[in-house]
Amino acid sequence: MTTFDERERAFENKYQHDQELLFRIRARRDKLAGLWAAGLLGLNGADADAYARQIIDADFGTAGPHDIRDRLLKDLKDRGVDISEHRIEKEMDALLAAAREQVITE
Repeated sequence: MTTFDERERAFENKYQHDQELLFRIRARRDKLAGLWAAGLLGLNGADADAYARQIIDADFGTAGPHDIRDRLLKDLKDRGVDISEHRIEKEMDALLAAAREQVITE
């Protein structure tokens, strides 16, 4: 194997590792967002966990960068919670940072 082949393999391995890490961070963010929204909806315990699972599944079920935000906004508005897209996005940004920290320190 040449040096070029070794470098190429190393880059491929790093890319795969980075993609797996991003997937885990995003899934964790979705779970945290689901638990946050569950609290606003008055859900706790197993109900909150089940709702968070639905949010994670919603991210896989629909394409697009705002699928989770839109789902949370719809669910919260349907239950009479007065909240804006901006507030949800700010919370999701904060949760993304928390998720990144949690995943990296595991």
